[in-house]
Amino acid sequence: MTDDITKKKNPLLIILLVLLGILTLIVFKVQRNIGIGNAIVIASNFITAPVNKLNSQNGRTNILVMGKAGGSHEGPDLTDTMLLISVGLNKPNITIVSLPRDLWIPEIRAKINSAYYWGKNGSPYLDVSEMGGGISFSKIIAGEVVGQTIQYGVIIDFSAFKDVVDALGGIRVDVSQSFTDNLYPIAGRENDTCGGDATFACRYRTVTFDAGSQIMNGDTALIFVRSRHAEGDEGTDTAREARQQKVIEAIKKKITSPLVFLSPKVELAMIRVLKKYVETDIDSTSAAIIARKVINGSKSINQFLIPQELLFNPPISKIYDNQYVFIPKAGNGKWVEIQKWVSKVLTFN
Repeated sequence: MTDDITKKKNPLLIILLVLLGILTLIVFKVQRNIGIGNAIVIASNFITAPVNKLNSQNGRTNILVMGKAGGSHEGPDLTDTMLLISVGLNKPNITIVSLPRDLWIPEIRAKINSAYYWGKNGSPYLDVSEMGGGISFSKIIAGEVVGQTIQYGVIIDFSAFKDVVDALGGIRVDVSQSFTDNLYPIAGRENDTCGGDATFACRYRTVTFDAGSQIMNGDTALIFVRSRHAEGDEGTDTAREARQQKVIEAIKKKITSPLVFLSPKVELAMIRVLKKYVETDIDSTSAAIIARKVINGSKSINQFLIPQELLFNPPISKIYDNQYVFIPKAGNGKWVEIQKWVSKVLTFN
């Protein structure tokens, strides 16, 4: 592979891949509730993975996975995480390309992270009424950027993380070393003036974790992976990434445990999480096949960022509504070089 291909290991990408796997596996499990005949068909699709039943192009199925903040956050429908996940159907592999949220899309006069919002609510600059809604419109916009047909889309509300852990009955995590974070942000108090306190102390609280193996519920696990202001080694990005990996492994271990995976109580709880936090256009047959292909390709995952030399950060101006944005180095809306790079990445894998 030549030097113009930029790889990156990012725990967030792995988290989203795990959630994609959870999504497809749960959809597969739900089929048990619609009759033995349909369950047998879905099971057969999962086992044999007939690629002719899957939408694809050139031996690959492309899925746009988007993560949004949701809840009471500012801009709840902005998809600040956007990943093209390309699954190899003939040669088991998964290629992940991260799309910068600040890419400027001239057709909608906005950043790419707002495509889902405009697809749902309509754009003043482009008629989206016949483009199928938020997911469909996002796939069209992202597809134009990368020069690939995107067959499926998934949008995940990041609030799901806490509820997934709780639905599993908690997870056991081995805390390597104790740490205290005195600046853990309190949700909803980001703009609190704290009565004039110049230190804004009321916006934060202190959280502490003791070393050793312990059961964490959703709230605790979320704090564990988000904490970034601990003193010493645990305050580094490297330590935070390591904590995220621990939680990911704990979720994977718990969800694949026979006692959990076969539990009707857990299944119902996970279905509720799925319905509340995940939106997708993946049908049940495709979900079963994708689940199998994701499992087959899980030992060959390549993650990439679009190379910086293909992007340009123009001065903040009215042209881009005074926003911080990226445009292609070749010019606003000229995606050809990026499309060639993506094609090269997918061809290599």
